[in-house]
Amino acid sequence: MLRDDDSLERQVEKLKRINAALIDRLDRADASRGSHWMLFQTAAVLEQELLARNRDLEQALAHLESVNRELALARETADEANRSKSRFLRAASHDLLQPLSAAKLFLSHLAETVSEPMQASLVARIGTAFDSTEELIRALLEISRLDSVRLDISSERVSLGRLFQRLMVDFQGDAEARGLELRFVISSATVMSNPVFLRRIAQNLISNAIKYTRTGRVLVGARREGSGVWFEVHDTGPGIAAEDRERIFNEFERLAPEGEEPGTGLGLSIVRRACLRLGHEIALESAPGRGSVFRIRLPRALEAPGALASEPAPAATTGAVQRLAGTPADPLLMADPVTGPAPVPLAGRRVLVIENDAAMRDAYALLLRRWGVVVATAEGTRAALGELRRFRPEALVTDYRLDRDETGLGAIGALRRRLGSRLPALIVTAEPDPGLQAQADRLEAALLRKPVSETELRSTLSALLEGRRGSAAAAE
Repeated sequence: MLRDDDSLERQVEKLKRINAALIDRLDRADASRGSHWMLFQTAAVLEQELLARNRDLEQALAHLESVNRELALARETADEANRSKSRFLRAASHDLLQPLSAAKLFLSHLAETVSEPMQASLVARIGTAFDSTEELIRALLEISRLDSVRLDISSERVSLGRLFQRLMVDFQGDAEARGLELRFVISSATVMSNPVFLRRIAQNLISNAIKYTRTGRVLVGARREGSGVWFEVHDTGPGIAAEDRERIFNEFERLAPEGEEPGTGLGLSIVRRACLRLGHEIALESAPGRGSVFRIRLPRALEAPGALASEPAPAATTGAVQRLAGTPADPLLMADPVTGPAPVPLAGRRVLVIENDAAMRDAYALLLRRWGVVVATAEGTRAALGELRRFRPEALVTDYRLDRDETGLGAIGALRRRLGSRLPALIVTAEPDPGLQAQADRLEAALLRKPVSETELRSTLSALLEGRRGSAAAAE
């Protein structure tokens, strides 16, 4: 009986242990179920938040897409407005410069006929007003072109020696008229830049230096530094205060000394815009009463295959050259002034003028006949070809933009084919397109921008006729 009780107790104890183990398992299972449940609940909440955030993101992306479409439309509208502005400025410049050019030629003839001092003074004042108008129109056109996003300014090798040679011709007369000494330090350096805009930069800097220098000199040269060359314009003008050195590059800023005629206030703005487009650094050193030095850093061109170590500097046609003050000897800087040939007499020479504007045709004819030139005029290519039946020209002067979509380039080609010779030709244009110079160069034709002055016209015709005579002599 006792043995049975012991066995029962052992069984009860065993059952208790089993029961405790089962309860512990159940507790652990409940705890595990609770943890999984909490995770499930958390995941469900996160999923709802994620869906909400996705909806917000989709709405934001849709809004961004709408904004981008509006920006693209606004950009296209702005581009079209800019293109329309450029087209308008090109058309307006042609229509403005055409009568201005005729008026200046008539005025130059009038200046030769007046004898009374008061009349001469009035003619001079009218001429100054025309010059200011021309300068303003050209400056506005330059700024419009430089601000154009579609303007492609390519760089190529530019000889500073040849550039300086042209600049001498451009400015020697202006400097002499103001009693200034204009000197160039001719350089044999070749740089990488856009030849049209680099020349414009140099013209603006030299023009400003001459305009604001009352006495002394203007010195133009180049200084080598590392892989670059600094183009420099020194003057003995009034100088620029430190607080004015930044604002002089703004549009319509004029710092003309008392008693001086102010300019347009756009020249240095054009310089800055052109340098930004070309990637050229600008530097300025100046102080009141001590003159100014404007510098433009240009990258030096690598030697072309087969080129000599340094090309000789071309001879200067006019003016004088010397070493930059205070600079050591530099193989890029040479001083070798040479006087150019005298102008060719025009009396008796035969010139054909093609111009669709009647006032300009009359102005050309009046001016050329005053120089003793035998003149024939035509309004277009067809009429010019007809003139060849009775008139064989030695040179041609043609407008670029003619009627019925004709151009002076086409007129030159047609006349040369008819004559069977390379007729010397001059294109005169009011078009601001810098690419016209390259087209004229391919035809070996000269190019002048309207309004053309009497001096420019005469010197260019003289050079064309001299070149033709030299070619004929070589052929014989």
